[in-house]
Amino acid sequence: MKKTLNDDVRRENRKRAVSYFSFVLVTIGLLVLFIVSLNIGSIQVSFKQLMDGLFVAYDESVATIYDLRFPRIFISILAGAAISVSGVLFQAVLKNPLADPGIIGISSGASLAAVLVMALVPSLYFLTPLFAFLGGILAFSLVYSLSWKEGLSPLRIILVGVAVNAMFVGLVNAIGAMSGGSSGVASIVNGNITMKTWSDVSILFPYVLLGLALALMFSDTLNILSLEDRTACSLGIEVNKLRFIISLIAVLLASISTAVTGVVGFLGLIVPHIGRLLVGSDHKKLIPFSALLGGNVFLLADTIGRTVAYPHEISAAIIMSVIGGPFFIMLLRRSKSYGK
Repeated sequence: MKKTLNDDVRRENRKRAVSYFSFVLVTIGLLVLFIVSLNIGSIQVSFKQLMDGLFVAYDESVATIYDLRFPRIFISILAGAAISVSGVLFQAVLKNPLADPGIIGISSGASLAAVLVMALVPSLYFLTPLFAFLGGILAFSLVYSLSWKEGLSPLRIILVGVAVNAMFVGLVNAIGAMSGGSSGVASIVNGNITMKTWSDVSILFPYVLLGLALALMFSDTLNILSLEDRTACSLGIEVNKLRFIISLIAVLLASISTAVTGVVGFLGLIVPHIGRLLVGSDHKKLIPFSALLGGNVFLLADTIGRTVAYPHEISAAIIMSVIGGPFFIMLLRRSKSYGK
């Protein structure tokens, strides 16, 4: 009995150590990647020159980096954090380890709404996040209602989501083709963040900050929702009401990111799974860790896209699709619901 207790204590201590080390590693990785990404391109500066140019005296090279690369990097980090946490929330609410805002059509619904605004009423550009949010809600409602058949099957949600996603993607591409190459529409359709500016950062930042704060507020509730519904109800939890509220937060995070970066698939699938392996399933740890790791992964994908075919660029969305496709197949084959 004593030996078993000691083994449990050692196992718990090992988990804490791995969790702590993972947080430290992912934070340092993000800082290093930030500096590396700043210096990829025709203009390169030292860390001292960068600090001097930002805070001491004007430096033309630093000013160029500040205007062109800083917004892109911050958008990558913010969008990566938002999409990853959205994936965490969807997987918890739907109790489906394969749920991802890109796969189940949320991102494409938001993209369709954003593209419609950009193509038809470009003067409402700053309201694009709101319309994208409404598009995401529409997509989620469609997937949820069409998947319902005497309950919700995880695999049925995925299959319906793939169909809804394909429909919205087709509409988005059609509108993009008819828009005559409008830069705003093209950037959303292609998932391209090359020409993003500080105005895009200012649009994205408050919504992402709000969404992440709300997600953290519901971390305890998410832990309870991982239990059986009967158990959660016995604890006085209004399961359906809370699922609806948390789903809205997840849609908000995915939709706002999509309005700025376009559809980035598989990010909300890969990051939560890696997060659970490293820090466990406690959402108090999983949400902040997924936000940090998601920022890392998106920024890394964008940095690879900028360098692998230089001077040409491959969008982060394409990089994530190449990486995420095999990852999704592997998870699907391992899922207990596969083939049912």
